[in-house]
Amino acid sequence: MPRPLADRRWVGWATFAARQILGIVLVVAGALKLPWPEASVQAVRAYQLLPFDLTRPIGYALPVLEVIVGLLLMLGLFTRLAAWIGAAVMVAFIVGISWVWAHGISIDCGCFGGGGASENGIAQYPWEIARDVGLLACGVWGGLFPRSPLALDTWLFGAAESIDTDVTEDEDPEES
Repeated sequence: MPRPLADRRWVGWATFAARQILGIVLVVAGALKLPWPEASVQAVRAYQLLPFDLTRPIGYALPVLEVIVGLLLMLGLFTRLAAWIGAAVMVAFIVGISWVWAHGISIDCGCFGGGGASENGIAQYPWEIARDVGLLACGVWGGLFPRSPLALDTWLFGAAESIDTDVTEDEDPEES
């Protein structure tokens, strides 16, 4: 009888790769914005999507959230939760970029700092959305299959969260 997808070793390594990709991107994006919180606020305002009163708290909180979630993913700590939060952040970014594109607003997305009006913003939207869809896929994968090698979850929470590296693709884990 074939083993379920979640029990295959390659799935764990795919999760490891997905959490590193999404984690590194989130840490870099957040870290580039942390020193200039007002620029982050201005980037959020440029989307013209949220009520003005929400743009300041979101502009300040977003870089911190990105760094925390990114670090959790890179370390493999609370992987399922961090992956779903990372996926939700990507959905928010996709919605935001789609919103400005649909409304003909040309801005720099502010994804890695900066933000605000841009002459070339609209031309970048398809690439930004494609990037964020790929990162969304990494988050969804990590949320669905959170167990992976080299994760602190395994060390802190024990074998129940670890990958069974002693079972090969052809063996039935029930027979071991």
